[in-house]
Amino acid sequence: MNAVSSSTCTRLRPLALLAALSLAGCMIPAKVQHPALRDDVPLAGLPTAASANWPATDWWRVYNDPQLDQLITLAMKQSPDLAQAHARVQTAEQSVRVAAAQAGLNINGNAQFTRQRMSDHGLFPPSLLGFNWYNQADLSVQLQYDFDWWGKKRASIESALDQAHAAEAQRSAAALALQNAVADTYFAWLADENRLQLAQQTVAVQQRLLHIAELRVRQGVDLPDTVQQARAQLASAQQTQATLEGSVELRKVVLAALANVSPADLPPLQAHALPEIEGALPDNVRLDLIARRPDIAASRWQVEAALKQTDVTRADYFPDFSINAMAGLSSTDQGAPKIAGFSNGSKGDLGNLFDLGSRVFGITPAVHLPIFEGGRLKANYGTSRAQLDAAISDYNVAVTNAARDVATQAVTAQQIVARRAKQEAQVKANEALLANAQSRAAHGTKDARESLNAETQLLLQRDQAVSLHAQALSTDLALIKALGGGYRSDAERTAQSANTPSSILNPAGAP
Repeated sequence: MNAVSSSTCTRLRPLALLAALSLAGCMIPAKVQHPALRDDVPLAGLPTAASANWPATDWWRVYNDPQLDQLITLAMKQSPDLAQAHARVQTAEQSVRVAAAQAGLNINGNAQFTRQRMSDHGLFPPSLLGFNWYNQADLSVQLQYDFDWWGKKRASIESALDQAHAAEAQRSAAALALQNAVADTYFAWLADENRLQLAQQTVAVQQRLLHIAELRVRQGVDLPDTVQQARAQLASAQQTQATLEGSVELRKVVLAALANVSPADLPPLQAHALPEIEGALPDNVRLDLIARRPDIAASRWQVEAALKQTDVTRADYFPDFSINAMAGLSSTDQGAPKIAGFSNGSKGDLGNLFDLGSRVFGITPAVHLPIFEGGRLKANYGTSRAQLDAAISDYNVAVTNAARDVATQAVTAQQIVARRAKQEAQVKANEALLANAQSRAAHGTKDARESLNAETQLLLQRDQAVSLHAQALSTDLALIKALGGGYRSDAERTAQSANTPSSILNPAGAP
């Protein structure tokens, strides 16, 4: 009866395995298809210029300012933010290597020696065996190979690669933000220097007006209130000058912080006129913005990584097939080994470890089939799906924010262009008024007060023109940043692939 039962169980084992596989197959979720991601940005209605070029990678050189070039170079070398971003890239690249190392064939060597005393009251007492101590020596090589039939390891490697691409894009975004901040702060400092020169001229004009007012009051021509008015105007001009002097120093402190140096270690800066700009949107901005923006590229790589991770968690539902093999030498001897001439008089040594009869071999094919995991597989797969949905949402938000960013800066730039045109007209009108006033003063028909007041108004209009020019530069920088600053996600991907060893891209055992 026992023999019949044993034979029956033997025949039923393949059927039980088949039933388990079928049951597991019914529970396996469907493969997640690639999500439909938008490939353009909603920028309809924005004016474009067919001749306009995308910002270059070294976009700041278009301003032809060696001082700006030097500051950005210094910041790129010293910034802790970039060092942190670079560390994240290196971590991601090492994760790729870790994932690749876990795929394919693993070979390990093993060597051990054990000296052990047997218990007097054990299963085999020394009185029966004739000895208390024995020695065990083993030398072996172990091989393990996991078959990646379901693509789990390959998906894990590809997910790590996508994470590395995302980290690289994030580093580019950090570099762009730093470069933009340095340029914006530098041009703000330059604008303050230009405005400070105008403020100093205004103070000099107000001092002359105060002097004339004091003379006229002493001569009894004007009332004493005239002097008080002139003093108030001079104090206002001096206050503006002091504010600009403080702003100039503050801009230097910010520049030093961005470059991660002390203000005293900044390179010498000389004030000069603000550069002119010729900003315009490229005609293909709507289609190419996704490839140009590093933050969008990083979000897209995160989607790809999350998608691959769903393949990893889905593959956990399938059985794992592996094979283990071992070859080596093993010897057990009574007593203690003779090492370096030492002997305690006991019987035996380990000299037979390398005898032909000490060979040991073993091979173990194995299959692991998840049947009851307490909901772990389903939970892990659900988590990966949720992470994929979150990555898709982040990508859509990044695209929407990019569209809003570009549209805002483009419209702002147009408004500033119109305002600057009107401001230039006011400057020219005040220049004409000053010339007329100076002509009348030269012919003696009017005193110097008229020309000094006209000069004050002209200096005020020039100050407003410099402020608008600075706003135009800041908007131009913001537009360059919104356009991606010359970043190309496809170029980054090509460079990454070219620098990635083929053993990582195509590990052993990957389909």
